[in-house]
Amino acid sequence: MELRRNHSIPLRKLNEHITCFICRGYLVDATTITECIHTFCRSCLVKHIEDDSTRCPKCNTVIHHSYPLQYIAHDRTMQDIVDKLVPTLKEREYKRRLKFCRENNLPLPVELDARKLKNAASPSKENGTSQNYHKYDEQIDIYLRSANSGMKHLKRPYLQCSVHVTIKILKKFIAKHLGMGVHHHGELDILCNNEILGKDHTLMFIIATRWRTKKPPILLEYRPRIKLL
Repeated sequence: MELRRNHSIPLRKLNEHITCFICRGYLVDATTITECIHTFCRSCLVKHIEDDSTRCPKCNTVIHHSYPLQYIAHDRTMQDIVDKLVPTLKEREYKRRLKFCRENNLPLPVELDARKLKNAASPSKENGTSQNYHKYDEQIDIYLRSANSGMKHLKRPYLQCSVHVTIKILKKFIAKHLGMGVHHHGELDILCNNEILGKDHTLMFIIATRWRTKKPPILLEYRPRIKLL
């Protein structure tokens, strides 16, 4: 029997796997609950949690009784799949957000800065290969400060980072520059607005959920890790 190599699958048959259970639309900024591995739009899930719900909207599993926002993570793999299957989604979402901000006289969030978006879309090439290493990503200024009198302050606390940098990477940076060694980054907590951040949270996620009405730099504080029960 000859195999059909170019067999096409209608998008509607995949919809249940790439749509948000809450809003029923295609996933935007796909975010997964680490406890049950169910994925939702970031804004949908964060709003669900901020409405004092600590359970998964789909299966009712407890995310975490005290710190549910620490147990959700940006799912880049899933979002890449959605973007490939629905190639016009990202552009439509960008225009929708831009229109909303303009109609309501709201300042443009960092992720909607058109100039940075244009620069991010045009990485330079060397020897025919794209050389990115995050330097063509959207950039955001952050300020790292010690929240514990027993921990040293960084000599250079102001940084400009890609919005895709995670808290885990920042922990490694701090551990290295404090002389703790990169492998001891797990002994640190990083906080924003006095709330402990999850290791997989990106700066873009923090902008959208903790720093929405404030201007950069984002103030992040570090301290010795407090183990949660």
